[in-house]
Amino acid sequence: MSIGLVGKKIGMTQRFFENGESLPVTVLKIEKAKVIDIIDKEKRGYSAVLVGYGYVKNSKLTKQMKGFFSKKSQEPKKILKEFRIEKINELKPGMEIKLDVLKDKTYVDVRAKTIGKGFAGSMKRYNFSGMRASHGVSVSHRAHGSTGQCQDPGKVFKGKKMAGHMGAKFRTTLGLEVVEADLENNLLYLKGAVPGSKNGYVEIQEAIKKKSKSTIKERVEKYKASLAEMKSIKKDKKKKNNKDETNSDKKIQVEKNESK
Repeated sequence: MSIGLVGKKIGMTQRFFENGESLPVTVLKIEKAKVIDIIDKEKRGYSAVLVGYGYVKNSKLTKQMKGFFSKKSQEPKKILKEFRIEKINELKPGMEIKLDVLKDKTYVDVRAKTIGKGFAGSMKRYNFSGMRASHGVSVSHRAHGSTGQCQDPGKVFKGKKMAGHMGAKFRTTLGLEVVEADLENNLLYLKGAVPGSKNGYVEIQEAIKKKSKSTIKERVEKYKASLAEMKSIKKDKKKKNNKDETNSDKKIQVEKNESK
């Protein structure tokens, strides 16, 4: 596992590229992170790093957390995340972690809390077809139908798809393409949608699964290379045509001189 980042979801927009493609992108504002603590293998049986994100007032902290931060002699952080890594020697408490961590990555995994939809019926929640909308059905057009069996087992099994609270759960979107990493403004542009509402916190990490798909950067570079190749071919053709014209002019001149 590598060190991840936490960002705020600003919203969605569109990016246009030289090869004529347009991509829908989600813009994430990356929060500045600091290493709070280094966890040794001797203490807990695994090596990890504790990273803090975001600003929080001292008055908002509990006594326990105030004591924790004062003991580590670090400024308070809103979010604390632990990442299991092997190379601990490179990191020290108080060290800043910026967007540079993901600048060379092509794909990332994003985890966030989805938008809460409140109490939803079975048709909205699980895409049930519902009852008939016309003949023979009264009052129960959007009902989910029967949920149990007979006297045996005489109950509804746990996990049955029924009406209930929808959304507001942590979900991970795998393998989102990094379109651009703006290091100056701490902005990350990811292709496609990211779970969660605007101004919600999002966890970003290097993608677990490998992808063999071509990225937008590769496609743009390929397009530029093909353009350059076409230009060079055109130049060569032009030179050849000019040479042929000069040779033909010389031949005509020689023929004229001979006839005289």
